[in-house]
Amino acid sequence: MESIIALDNSIIRELLNPNHDAMDLHLNYSLAHATIKPGERSISHRFLEASEVYYILHGRGMMHIDDESQDVYSGDMIYIPPKGVQYIENTGDSDLEFLCIVDPPWFPEAEEEV
Repeated sequence: MESIIALDNSIIRELLNPNHDAMDLHLNYSLAHATIKPGERSISHRFLEASEVYYILHGRGMMHIDDESQDVYSGDMIYIPPKGVQYIENTGDSDLEFLCIVDPPWFPEAEEEV
């Protein structure tokens, strides 16, 4: 699967998306793998209708949702509510890698930069 630069400036590789896959997937969510390089951060953005869950696979960072911020590490899970203004920054010295689960499934017009 090909990697793309997402609206939030993270490197995304879609793993499952019933809106884009040629397979007949009966899913109410999409799944992607995201990477943020050391010292970088995603751009502040929000989903208009969807909720999102991040599952941190590798690295460490700082998650920002609305007015709250918290350190995140490998094994952490973060829930982002619909319309929650979010960004994540890599505070470590290796790639920050995480899974993104979006419900309903992600499509480009579902999110906006804030």
